Amino acid sequence: MPKKPSAADAELILKLYDLRRESEMRKARNWWTSEFWPESADDFIKVAMTFPSQENAWLRQVGGYWEMAATLVTSGVLNEELFLHPSCSGEMYFVFAKMQPYLKEFREKFNSPDAFANTEKLIMKSKAGRDRIQMMQQRFVEFRKRRRAEAAKAS
Repeated sequence: MPKKPSAADAELILKLYDLRRESEMRKARNWWTSEFWPESADDFIKVAMTFPSQENAWLRQVGGYWEMAATLVTSGVLNEELFLHPSCSGEMYFVFAKMQPYLKEFREKFNSPDAFANTEKLIMKSKAGRDRIQMMQQRFVEFRKRRRAEAAKAS
Protein backbone atom coordinates (compact mmCIF):
# COMPACT_ATOMS: atom_id res chain seq x y z
CA MET A 1 0.00 0.00 0.00
CA PRO A 2 1.45 3.39 -0.98
CA LYS A 3 2.43 5.83 1.72
CA LYS A 4 -0.17 8.52 2.42
CA PRO A 5 0.97 12.01 1.33
CA SER A 6 2.39 14.02 4.21
CA ALA A 7 2.53 17.72 5.01
CA ALA A 8 6.16 17.64 3.82
CA ASP A 9 5.00 16.25 0.46
CA ALA A 10 2.46 19.07 0.17
CA GLU A 11 5.12 21.63 1.06
CA LEU A 12 7.45 20.27 -1.60
CA ILE A 13 4.66 20.31 -4.21
CA LEU A 14 4.04 23.98 -3.39
CA LYS A 15 7.77 24.75 -3.70
CA LEU A 16 7.85 23.05 -7.09
CA TYR A 17 4.84 25.14 -8.09
CA ASP A 18 6.61 28.31 -7.00
CA LEU A 19 9.58 27.42 -9.21
CA ARG A 20 7.20 27.13 -12.18
CA ARG A 21 6.00 30.70 -11.54
CA GLU A 22 9.43 32.30 -11.92
CA SER A 23 9.37 34.73 -14.88
CA GLU A 24 11.99 33.06 -17.08
CA MET A 25 10.50 29.65 -16.34
CA ARG A 26 7.11 30.96 -17.49
CA LYS A 27 8.69 32.03 -20.80
CA ALA A 28 10.36 28.63 -21.15
CA ARG A 29 7.12 26.80 -20.39
CA ASN A 30 5.24 28.95 -22.89
CA TRP A 31 7.82 28.13 -25.58
CA TRP A 32 7.48 24.40 -24.86
CA THR A 33 3.70 24.42 -24.84
CA SER A 34 2.95 26.79 -27.71
CA GLU A 35 5.97 27.20 -30.00
CA PHE A 36 8.08 24.02 -29.86
CA TRP A 37 6.45 21.27 -31.91
CA PRO A 38 9.22 18.80 -32.79
CA GLU A 39 8.62 16.32 -35.57
CA SER A 40 11.89 14.40 -35.25
CA ALA A 41 14.80 13.73 -32.92
CA ASP A 42 16.77 16.12 -35.11
CA ASP A 43 14.38 18.93 -34.12
CA PHE A 44 15.39 18.33 -30.49
CA ILE A 45 19.05 17.98 -31.31
CA LYS A 46 19.04 21.18 -33.36
CA VAL A 47 17.79 23.15 -30.35
CA ALA A 48 20.07 21.26 -27.93
CA MET A 49 23.10 22.04 -30.12
CA THR A 50 22.25 25.69 -30.73
CA PHE A 51 24.28 26.91 -27.82
CA PRO A 52 23.92 29.58 -26.66
CA SER A 53 20.39 30.41 -27.67
CA GLN A 54 17.24 31.29 -25.82
CA GLU A 55 15.50 28.15 -27.10
CA ASN A 56 18.39 25.97 -25.91
CA ALA A 57 18.12 27.47 -22.44
CA TRP A 58 14.36 26.95 -22.41
CA LEU A 59 14.69 23.35 -23.61
CA ARG A 60 17.12 22.60 -20.78
CA GLN A 61 15.19 24.62 -18.18
CA VAL A 62 11.84 22.90 -18.64
CA GLY A 63 13.26 19.47 -19.43
CA GLY A 64 15.58 19.72 -16.45
CA TYR A 65 12.81 20.92 -14.16
CA TRP A 66 10.53 17.97 -14.91
CA GLU A 67 13.44 15.51 -14.78
CA MET A 68 14.43 16.90 -11.38
CA ALA A 69 10.86 16.68 -10.09
CA ALA A 70 10.48 13.11 -11.42
CA THR A 71 13.75 12.19 -9.71
CA LEU A 72 12.36 13.37 -6.38
CA VAL A 73 9.48 10.95 -6.89
CA THR A 74 11.45 7.97 -8.23
CA SER A 75 13.91 8.29 -5.35
CA GLY A 76 11.10 8.22 -2.79
CA VAL A 77 11.48 11.80 -1.56
CA LEU A 78 8.07 12.92 -2.86
CA ASN A 79 4.80 11.02 -2.76
CA GLU A 80 4.12 9.56 -6.21
CA GLU A 81 0.33 9.59 -6.07
CA LEU A 82 0.23 13.25 -5.05
CA PHE A 83 2.80 14.31 -7.64
CA LEU A 84 1.12 12.42 -10.48
CA HIS A 85 -2.22 14.11 -9.86
CA PRO A 86 -2.96 16.17 -13.01
CA SER A 87 -3.13 19.39 -11.01
CA CYS A 88 0.49 18.88 -9.94
CA SER A 89 2.18 17.38 -12.98
CA GLY A 90 -0.10 17.66 -15.99
CA GLU A 91 2.45 19.75 -17.83
CA MET A 92 5.09 17.04 -17.35
CA TYR A 93 2.92 14.67 -19.37
CA PHE A 94 2.47 17.31 -22.08
CA VAL A 95 6.23 17.93 -22.35
CA PHE A 96 7.06 14.23 -22.29
CA ALA A 97 4.41 13.44 -24.91
CA LYS A 98 6.19 15.84 -27.26
CA MET A 99 9.61 14.23 -26.79
CA GLN A 100 8.76 10.57 -26.22
CA PRO A 101 8.44 9.49 -29.88
CA TYR A 102 11.98 10.77 -30.52
CA LEU A 103 13.62 10.01 -27.19
CA LYS A 104 15.47 6.82 -28.13
CA GLU A 105 16.99 8.41 -31.24
CA PHE A 106 17.77 11.62 -29.32
CA ARG A 107 19.64 9.65 -26.66
CA GLU A 108 21.64 7.78 -29.29
CA LYS A 109 22.50 10.77 -31.48
CA PHE A 110 23.17 13.08 -28.54
CA ASN A 111 25.15 10.38 -26.71
CA SER A 112 23.02 10.87 -23.63
CA PRO A 113 21.55 7.49 -22.61
CA ASP A 114 20.05 8.84 -19.38
CA ALA A 115 18.30 11.89 -20.87
CA PHE A 116 14.85 12.19 -19.30
CA ALA A 117 15.23 8.71 -17.78
CA ASN A 118 13.37 9.40 -14.54
CA THR A 119 10.56 11.25 -16.29
CA GLU A 120 10.16 8.29 -18.64
CA LYS A 121 10.35 5.77 -15.81
CA LEU A 122 7.73 7.59 -13.74
CA ILE A 123 5.25 8.15 -16.55
CA MET A 124 5.61 4.91 -18.49
CA LYS A 125 5.52 2.48 -15.57
CA SER A 126 1.74 2.61 -15.30
CA LYS A 127 -0.95 1.87 -17.84
CA ALA A 128 -2.63 5.16 -16.91
CA GLY A 129 0.58 7.05 -17.69
CA ARG A 130 1.07 5.27 -21.02
CA ASP A 131 -2.57 5.84 -21.96
CA ARG A 132 -2.32 9.52 -21.10
CA ILE A 133 0.78 9.95 -23.27
CA GLN A 134 -0.91 8.16 -26.16
CA MET A 135 -4.02 10.34 -25.84
CA MET A 136 -1.92 13.51 -25.83
CA GLN A 137 0.07 12.40 -28.84
CA GLN A 138 -3.19 11.81 -30.73
CA ARG A 139 -4.24 15.34 -29.84
CA PHE A 140 -0.90 16.61 -31.15
CA VAL A 141 -1.51 14.87 -34.50
CA GLU A 142 -4.90 16.57 -34.76
CA PHE A 143 -3.41 19.90 -33.70
CA ARG A 144 -0.71 19.69 -36.38
CA LYS A 145 -3.32 18.86 -39.03
CA ARG A 146 -5.41 21.89 -38.07
CA ARG A 147 -2.34 24.13 -37.99
CA ARG A 148 -1.25 22.99 -41.46
CA ALA A 149 -4.77 23.43 -42.85
CA GLU A 150 -4.99 26.95 -41.40
CA ALA A 151 -1.57 27.82 -42.83
CA ALA A 152 -2.57 26.49 -46.24
CA LYS A 153 -5.81 28.47 -46.12
CA ALA A 154 -3.96 31.65 -45.17
CA SER A 155 -1.53 31.41 -48.10
